[in-house]
Amino acid sequence: MAIKRGTFISMEGGEGVGKGTQKRLLAATLDQLGITYVSVREPGGTVISEKIRALLLDPENVGFSSRAELFLFEAARAQIVDEIVEPTLELGDNVLADRFYDSSTAYQAFGRGLNRGSIAAMNRFAANGVIPDLTVYLDMDPVVALARATKEGADRIERADIEFHQRVREGFLWCAAKEPGRFKIVDATGTPEEVHERVKELVLPILLERR
Repeated sequence: MAIKRGTFISMEGGEGVGKGTQKRLLAATLDQLGITYVSVREPGGTVISEKIRALLLDPENVGFSSRAELFLFEAARAQIVDEIVEPTLELGDNVLADRFYDSSTAYQAFGRGLNRGSIAAMNRFAANGVIPDLTVYLDMDPVVALARATKEGADRIERADIEFHQRVREGFLWCAAKEPGRFKIVDATGTPEEVHERVKELVLPILLERR
């Protein structure tokens, strides 16, 4: 009997919207329900990808070319897909990801102004055909979210001007409009528990159905 492929859930959002908190709350809920999963983050998640992450987020690296930045994000993505995401799904287990290729569309195409078509092609190549079954986008005013994200200091991406972060939000909303079946918008305002209830309403049905 063939192994049923696992389900891939990605969580997206701008800086400070609470992705890390919501991912932890969702993981705790899945643990309670006995739903197994592998948790990953972008960039990062493997030894190689974590080294790339350190380069990308280091605030001292002020001279990054936008194209070089894109290539590094895609390299980290290719590594985690080949090393963790695809093998996990093939074995029938679920993957819960903090960011995937929609972040490159939002940050590098809309935020940095790079060519959308080129980024779409690079996303497909780096992901090696892997597409999230469901993408949960946590939406919040970038001014409010960024203030929350930078209370204890800012990494290189967070230090970009507010106009950049507003364009990133526009990019995510564009993704949602382009693929409404996969890409779902969640209001990220309110308490973490309130937002978690909204996230659960989207995630649990698809995981329980495929269990």
